[in-house]
Amino acid sequence: MNAESTGSLIAVLRQAVIDGQAKEAAAATERALAAGLAPRALVDEALIPAMDEAGRLFECGEFFVPELLVAARALKASQALITPLLAGSAAAAFGRIAIGTVKGDMHDIGKNLVVALLQGGGFEVIDLGADVPPERFVAAVAVDGADIVGLSALLTTTMLQMKATVQALEQAGVRGSAKVIVGGAPVTQRFADEIGADGFADNAAAAVALARRLMGRTA
Repeated sequence: MNAESTGSLIAVLRQAVIDGQAKEAAAATERALAAGLAPRALVDEALIPAMDEAGRLFECGEFFVPELLVAARALKASQALITPLLAGSAAAAFGRIAIGTVKGDMHDIGKNLVVALLQGGGFEVIDLGADVPPERFVAAVAVDGADIVGLSALLTTTMLQMKATVQALEQAGVRGSAKVIVGGAPVTQRFADEIGADGFADNAAAAVALARRLMGRTA
């Protein structure tokens, strides 16, 4: 295969994800794999740049939540074909993140957006879901080996569970093994500082950039 045709296949896949075209993304992935492109190359050269671009468009106001959701759906359609082929290899380029909405909070739309962008951004993500107790976050570090713990809260009444989770990590002796990032509508940088978090992000794209910085990656 020549470089031009390789580039064309990657470009088609990347654009299908940005446009939120799940069927087209799956079809493009199948064509690229059939043509001999490496699964890791599709992740690095198509999926990660596509979700980075979706995040950029969201930050500058050209994309809104619905556009991010359909881009995430297209991403998953491609990942469903690629991920099994990555078994036994380094499936995540940047690290492992455990993320969940804290205990008492059932809101997960924002968390789900962050999960999608993190997956598209090169991280292995352990999605703990919603209403997650502190001890589950502790296990994600102690047992699952998470490099970063992401805490989401959409209610002012559940924000204190973020502090409780940081304290639980400290009491379990694993706080030094993972960075903690926080986010959600009522959360601020000041609150993140007060509870001893390592970082705060006010949107999904910013969460990816923050996670990369904490892992020592700038791209």
